[in-house]
Amino acid sequence: MKRIPLSSGILLFTAAIIWGFAFVAQREGMDYLGPFTFNGTRYLLGSAVLLPLVLMRKKAAERRGIVRGKRKDIWLGGMCCGLALCTASMFQQLGLLYTTVGKAGFITTLYIILVPLLGIFLKKKIPHIIWVGALMSAIGMYLLCINEQFTIGRGDGLLLVCALLFSIHIMVISHFSPKVDGVELSCLQFLIAGVICITVGLLREHPRPSDFLAGILPLAYTGILSSGVAYTFQIVGQRDADPAVAALILSLESVISVLAGWLLLGQRLTGRELIGCAIVFAAVILVQLPFKRFSQNEHIEYK
Repeated sequence: MKRIPLSSGILLFTAAIIWGFAFVAQREGMDYLGPFTFNGTRYLLGSAVLLPLVLMRKKAAERRGIVRGKRKDIWLGGMCCGLALCTASMFQQLGLLYTTVGKAGFITTLYIILVPLLGIFLKKKIPHIIWVGALMSAIGMYLLCINEQFTIGRGDGLLLVCALLFSIHIMVISHFSPKVDGVELSCLQFLIAGVICITVGLLREHPRPSDFLAGILPLAYTGILSSGVAYTFQIVGQRDADPAVAALILSLESVISVLAGWLLLGQRLTGRELIGCAIVFAAVILVQLPFKRFSQNEHIEYK
C-alpha cells in the first residue's frame, strides 16, 4: 500500500465521522417524521446538493471532449440503484427504531464482507481470507445480537436484512458505474430513492409542514452533510489514496457510530456487545487489507 497525502486522509476521515454521526441524526429525525418521509426528504436534499457538482463535472467533461456514457445507461442505472437504495435504507431506518445506533453501525458495515460472498452467485472465486472474515463476523454478530434466550432482536434482524440489501445495492452500482459518471449516478439514485420514499410517506404517514420544520436539523445533517458533503469528500479524498487504505479509513464510521450514540444519546453497549463489535471490526479490516475490493464509487453512498 502506498502512503496517501495528509489532505486525502483528513477528507476521508472527516467523511467517516460524518457518516458515523449520521446514525444519530437518522434516529433523532424519526422523533419528528415517519421513516419513509424522513428518508425521502433527506435523499431529495442529497440529490439537490450533488446537482451543482454534476453540472460542473459535465461542463469540464465537455471541454475536454470526454463522453460520460449513454443517457439510457444513466437513467436505467439511476432507477435500479435508487430502488435498491430505497429498500435497503428503509430497513436501516426501521431497525434504528428498535436498537442502538452503535449496533446499527456495526451490523450495516457487514456489507463489506457480504459483497464478495454474494459473488458466489456470479460464479466468482472467493479468496480464503473472505471465508475467515465471514466466520469472524458470524461470531461477532452472535455476541452483538443474540441474547440469553437465543433470540435476535427485532431491530438487529431488520439491520441484518439492511446489510444484505446494501450488498446488493453495491453490486448494482458496480455493474453501472463503469458505464456512467459516478457522481451523476449517485445524484440520480438519490433522486429516485427520494421520490419513492416521499411518495409512500405522504400517503401513509401524512406529515405536516410543521413536522419538517421541527426535524430540520437531522434532515439537514443527513441530506446535506451525509449525502452531499461527505460523498464529495470521499470522491476527492480517494483520488490519491490506495483503495484499500481508503476503505479502512471509511470503515471507521462503525466505531464512530458507537461513540456518537454514547455521547449524544447516552446509549451504551454491554461488555459482550463490545467484544462482538471488536470482532466484526477486525473482520472488516481483515478482508480489506490484502485486496482492492471497491472502486471509488462503490462505497458508502447511503448514509
